[in-house]
Amino acid sequence: MDDRLVAFERLLTIMDELREKCPWDKKQTMESLRHLTIEETYELGDAILDNDLNAIKGEIGDLMLHMVFYSKIGSEKGVFNITDVLNGICDKLIHRHPHIYGDVEVVDEEEVKANWEKLKLKEGKSSVLEGVPKSLPALVKAARIQEKVKGVGFDWEKKSQVWEKVEEEIQELEVEVNANSDRVTDEFGDVLFALINYARFIGVNPEEALERTNKKFISRFQEMEKLVAASNKTLSDMNLEEMDTYWEKAKLKE
Repeated sequence: MDDRLVAFERLLTIMDELREKCPWDKKQTMESLRHLTIEETYELGDAILDNDLNAIKGEIGDLMLHMVFYSKIGSEKGVFNITDVLNGICDKLIHRHPHIYGDVEVVDEEEVKANWEKLKLKEGKSSVLEGVPKSLPALVKAARIQEKVKGVGFDWEKKSQVWEKVEEEIQELEVEVNANSDRVTDEFGDVLFALINYARFIGVNPEEALERTNKKFISRFQEMEKLVAASNKTLSDMNLEEMDTYWEKAKLKE
């Protein structure tokens, strides 16, 4: 038997045994697993950003366990099982890739995405935005919304147009800030949405870009703290100008 099938069958068997014998596994529900699955997904995301291939392997395993766990609970409820889940995704992939499993021809990746969204509408979706999860973090959700509407042709033609929109939104934000308006939050959101759109046009993943900046800031700040401590000082006793000196030293140590 194929080693992949042997390994997957082993996981399924272990899941059956844990569900039957382990007090913790026996009491879990789809609802109780949900937050753990989200946490595991973020851990995989961290491992990918760190380019830690061994950690990525482990996190994929953790998520695979969760998918098998949900399928086991589904089979106990008599609503679906792992076979239904796997056949369901296989059928969906075949249906949504007519350029591979049918006679449709595509030119590039963008045409594949456009066909994907059109096929979803034919499957009964009432909106191209129906598949965007409500609980996604706002930054990720904005990027997904923009990708979805692009699939049906609702998009800018040039990146210069998008940048003009960014500048327009920044100007509108400035007006509301100067007026001490209650629309500042709305306008700030518009600026972020426009910037996320621009990121797509220049080939940048905004979530990844922001997380890289977060990690860089954390690294520099913690290095600054070490330098300050080594000088027998504390940040709370320093003014901003003094702290900035140590900040620049921390940057140089990179």
